[in-house]
Amino acid sequence: MSGFADGKGASSTACPTAAALLIVAAGALAYGNSLGGPFVFDDATSITGNSTIRHIWPVWEALRPPVGEGITVSGRPVLNLSFAVNYAISGTRVWSYHAVNVLIHVLAGLTLFAIARRTLGRSRAAGAGLGATALAFFVALIWTVHPLQTEAVTYTVQRAESLMGLFYLLTIYCFLRGAGDERGSFRWLGLSWLACLLGMGTKEVMVTAPVVVFLADRSFVAGSFREAWRLRWKYHLALFSTWIPLAWLVAGTGGNRGGSAGFGVAVSPVAYALTQFPAIAHYLRLAIWPHPLVFDYESFWIENAAQVLLPAAVVLALLAGTIWALCFRPALGFVGAFFFLILAPTSLTPGTTQMIAEHRMYLPLAAVLALIVWALDRVMAGDPRRKLLVAVVLLAAAATAGALTFQRNKAYATELALWADTVAKRPLNASAQNNLGIQLTQAGRPLEAIPHFEKALRISPKLAEAEYNLGIALGNTGEADEAIDAYAAAVRLAPDLAEARLNLGNILARTGRVPEAIVQFEEAVRIRPGYVDAHFNLGNALVLAGRYEEAAAQYEAGLRLRPGDERIRQTLLRLQEMAPGLRN
Repeated sequence: MSGFADGKGASSTACPTAAALLIVAAGALAYGNSLGGPFVFDDATSITGNSTIRHIWPVWEALRPPVGEGITVSGRPVLNLSFAVNYAISGTRVWSYHAVNVLIHVLAGLTLFAIARRTLGRSRAAGAGLGATALAFFVALIWTVHPLQTEAVTYTVQRAESLMGLFYLLTIYCFLRGAGDERGSFRWLGLSWLACLLGMGTKEVMVTAPVVVFLADRSFVAGSFREAWRLRWKYHLALFSTWIPLAWLVAGTGGNRGGSAGFGVAVSPVAYALTQFPAIAHYLRLAIWPHPLVFDYESFWIENAAQVLLPAAVVLALLAGTIWALCFRPALGFVGAFFFLILAPTSLTPGTTQMIAEHRMYLPLAAVLALIVWALDRVMAGDPRRKLLVAVVLLAAAATAGALTFQRNKAYATELALWADTVAKRPLNASAQNNLGIQLTQAGRPLEAIPHFEKALRISPKLAEAEYNLGIALGNTGEADEAIDAYAAAVRLAPDLAEARLNLGNILARTGRVPEAIVQFEEAVRIRPGYVDAHFNLGNALVLAGRYEEAAAQYEAGLRLRPGDERIRQTLLRLQEMAPGLRN
């Protein structure tokens, strides 16, 4: 590896170009088997069920994503627009969505490589080992193929994280270019501001970018905060001004992402913050030993001090070390600050559903890898044979990481495989048990699904969705009485669950309990007046009860909601033929 440049322009561009091509090739190989993976989980609300991405023009329609809990694109217009571009290319065929995700990730890896070359070249951190370009190459290569990144790349809707990550890195890179090139400084700093603005429209974690760039200015360019502000106060002020559109976007979601995250949700900030000590410790372990990787960790809470003492000691020690390094070793301090600042928004803002999410480590992983690669290089520096050993070890680590990523992508091959993998690793995750049951039911295997719904209910007895899905599975096996009990339990737990009332009414009607069925259909219509299937089924039940005029009114209501529904139209015509007095 002695042919690598030192990051200061002393050698030709051949080696950096070769390194960049290797990063691209490695990323393509690691994620080559992800292109056919189906849409899963939140992809349904943000992509396949998202009407705002159906047309790319006029563009402002795609820049107004839907708002609500569980909608990843909510308050993120740039992310939504990117999905509109994919829809224009391939509709709901998955290949283009995955291809764009991989492209975004590889571009982020190249940008990280460029940033690392420049920062290591401007600091004393590169030491006397492999050199800045070689160290930057290994950091970016391992980061690009690391299996911890799969959730942010292979899970389609988590483009939110990877696209934000690309804009975050571009903000830093363009700043470094602008700060080091007086002739083109205005252009590069303008591009940095634009990348920051686009990142703010992609995901809220971008909020820390102006702070990180100011730290980068002090650590690698100006030498002090005062000098950084003196030289570039207009630029930094412009960068901080991107908080204004971000605040507007956050306010547009009610300030709490549909009730799932924010200081307005029914979760104590202290209770949530305590969960983040074990979460961050877990992230650090996965960065070094990425197993097991889990799609959905579900929520958890700290119940006793033993759960948090050791993780808190580790995290607080690292935080203290970062603060010390910021004062006395700015380059190393910047790396630590990069890690903590990017995790800060999701670690400090209370949430109700996700205490641990692997995609949150998308950018922070770069800091961990940079410190590991740098430390290994420093320990082994001085002897050419040691340099070769370091290079071999890092290449082996990259090859192993790429192979693990390729293997991890297989879990995303089907939604059934993904939830089976999650349940195998987190058997006490009620949500995962429920979702695996759903997939088994949809695959025509209701008998296998039933035990998973029952286990979900043993773990979380008030999970109305599991009762509802248990009812579906039991109904598919012909167990009508048990299905009725399950639907009734779902209705008791969630009285406004219109789907449960509809299905309960259906099975009551099939078993001859028509008056009871009518009650359930009427409640479904009351809860959701635009529920066409509820109007139609209520009409059918009213016909069975001989209440033809009321039945006709329900069919007509269904047609007003869905004028092209031939099923309802033909049923109404048959009713009018059977009871001529109903004709207009």
